[in-house]
Amino acid sequence: MKADAQDSKNLFDVRKKVAFVTGASSGLGRHAANVLARSGASVVGIARRQEKLQDWVEENEGKVACEAHDLGDETQLERLAEKVLEHFGSPDILVHAAGLNNRMHADTIDRSQWNETLWLNLSVPFFFSQHFVPFMKAKNWGRIVNFASLQTFRAFPNGISYGASKGGIGQLTRSMAEAWSSSGININAIGPGFFPTELTEPVFSDPERAERNAKQTCIGRNGRYEDLDGPLLFLCSDASAFVTGQILMLDGGFTAK
Repeated sequence: MKADAQDSKNLFDVRKKVAFVTGASSGLGRHAANVLARSGASVVGIARRQEKLQDWVEENEGKVACEAHDLGDETQLERLAEKVLEHFGSPDILVHAAGLNNRMHADTIDRSQWNETLWLNLSVPFFFSQHFVPFMKAKNWGRIVNFASLQTFRAFPNGISYGASKGGIGQLTRSMAEAWSSSGININAIGPGFFPTELTEPVFSDPERAERNAKQTCIGRNGRYEDLDGPLLFLCSDASAFVTGQILMLDGGFTAK
């Protein structure tokens, strides 16, 4: 019985794994980077704000590394992919948490705003992953976690570009799984409900609106950062060995109703 318990615990072990996390300067991306680092992984956090990333490194007592980079700059993505390898070597785990929601109405959004959102939310998770897939194939092991959204399944006001990008993440996750999971690389997505982040600040700054959203869940509350911990470790470890191409909605049952 004791051996079985130990085996079960090891299913979620990410020690000796190398993880790259985008959007690591704040919100759920930063929390995801913390969870992996505190569970023993070597983590490189990626975001555009150097000061916030440095705070995150100090928060983890220098056991992690960071790369300040604007993922919105299409011309620099390959250079970034080379630089992150200099810290701990090739990744076992990729977490794509960086995101942009410009909240533009369909009547007013222009091509530049549309392209900016689609690039960061949809194209970066694919092309950044594509660069590292050969390393994961060589190990016959890898975990890629995309970030989906309530808008992967629901249309929200002023969400035309964000919703299109997150709807795309659903199909991208399935397509990446079809392409690469036979090589030991499992690709899944987490779909957060309403969590208090920079992207959702307009929601949580209105207590009545936040409460209204909470009441639309089956559980009856909005998300807390710690709600991410178990699902993330599950999808980043051997515990999810036979799970790929799936979207795990972390929304308290919002999309179940």
